[in-house]
Amino acid sequence: MINGHGDDLFRHTNIRANFSSNVYGGVDISDLKRHLKEHIDCIDSYPEPEPYALQKAIADFYTLSPDNVLVTNGATEAIYLIAQTYSGNSSGILQPTFSEYADACTIHHHQIQNLFALDEISNSVQMVWLCNPNNPTGKVWDLKVLREMIQHYPQTIFVIDQSYEYFTHKEVLEVQEAAEYNNVILIHSMTKKFAMPGLRLGYITAATPLIHLLRNERMPWSVNALAIESGMYLLAQGMPDTLDKHLLWRETERLSNEINALKHFIAPPTDTHFMLVQCKNISSAQLKSMLVHDYELLIRDASNFAGLDRSYVRIATQTPMHNDLLINALKMIDNIL
Repeated sequence: MINGHGDDLFRHTNIRANFSSNVYGGVDISDLKRHLKEHIDCIDSYPEPEPYALQKAIADFYTLSPDNVLVTNGATEAIYLIAQTYSGNSSGILQPTFSEYADACTIHHHQIQNLFALDEISNSVQMVWLCNPNNPTGKVWDLKVLREMIQHYPQTIFVIDQSYEYFTHKEVLEVQEAAEYNNVILIHSMTKKFAMPGLRLGYITAATPLIHLLRNERMPWSVNALAIESGMYLLAQGMPDTLDKHLLWRETERLSNEINALKHFIAPPTDTHFMLVQCKNISSAQLKSMLVHDYELLIRDASNFAGLDRSYVRIATQTPMHNDLLINALKMIDNIL
């Protein structure tokens, strides 16, 4: 881990609400937890070296072939596996975004170009990495433009991380459509939708030749038995909705409006449940410190994202009660700046 992550809850005690993680805290997975308690004996044996049964279940869910699916130990394993498989490539990364793309590419000797718009892609780029919806901005790339770029550069592999696809009302690439392209790799996260980051469960969908290349590079037993059991259970339940997304989007809008009503904070529009906030007359580190020590609230210092400076933080919408705590704290801070 080169650049590190912002969710440093483990460093703090007595935090009342955590806005630094994009995992929504209002998800109820009590049924899953009960199921895992009843099936805890699965840890007595090795899981499948590759989670074949879970891959087939995901393929059936999307009406794909198992050759279009590769289950991973969270989206992060998928990122590093892709970078390893295409070691030494020239990679363009749409910034600002999740640091693991650059970290994985650096470790595997990619030549990295930072891009800030889709029209900056050129024939010199062998692989394009983008997050959709994007972390930390919350923006979704225009699907029509994205399709045009994929088709215009057929020799370029587009790695599209759709870990937050469940949390947006905007249109993103469908699994079936993406699998028809020979230059698209989609990354998905069950961790995010079902709020189970401790289990680490993600998967890749792509055309068969791309999956075969990745499968040849993967390590055995990377996905543990509890994660596999969780995936099988959730698929058997039909991958159920975990929350009322319309309520979440309305709450995000309320939080954004309250922030924009303040003098020293700006929250640009977002297409999902988290937002990038720019601070005036206070640095991201100072704001984070004040919120932690004076209000027991944790936010994400976004200054280590490429293309951002010390005036940016990222905030993820939480429950209305927790959001009110943050709004009131920001109002207090706003008044003394």
